[in-house]
Amino acid sequence: MLGRKNYTKDEIDHAEASVAEQVAAYTSLTGAIAGEVTGKKVFAALEDFEPLFFGNMVLVLDRYFVHRIRAVTGKDGNPLNEVEIIADSLMNNDGILRGISVLKYFSGQSVLKLEIGDRIRVSADDFERLSAAFFAELRSRFLA
Repeated sequence: MLGRKNYTKDEIDHAEASVAEQVAAYTSLTGAIAGEVTGKKVFAALEDFEPLFFGNMVLVLDRYFVHRIRAVTGKDGNPLNEVEIIADSLMNNDGILRGISVLKYFSGQSVLKLEIGDRIRVSADDFERLSAAFFAELRSRFLA
């Protein structure tokens, strides 16, 4: 597929709704478990599962719009590029944040404030902030 300069409102809305549906399923599951089950092993398993699930949700965000072109996305440290850097690091650097040479990344200006070299562990709250910033930036730069 060729690079994309824009996306339709329907494409962005569909992706956002799909992401929200998956997060709601996670919230429902963890809420049900927390209300019915006690024990250190259960809570430890939930703590281990959360960053895996939300790390994969970052990959989902990136994949929906993977063909976005750099001329529109820019090379600055915006949330679109933060998602790209995190996704690349999760897939290709064993979950340790690394930069991408063509992108500027400043941890202090990023949504998650991760430093290069940090282990990526995205929480539910982190993902909520990152996905909201991602969709806002996507609409601002790519909405057809």
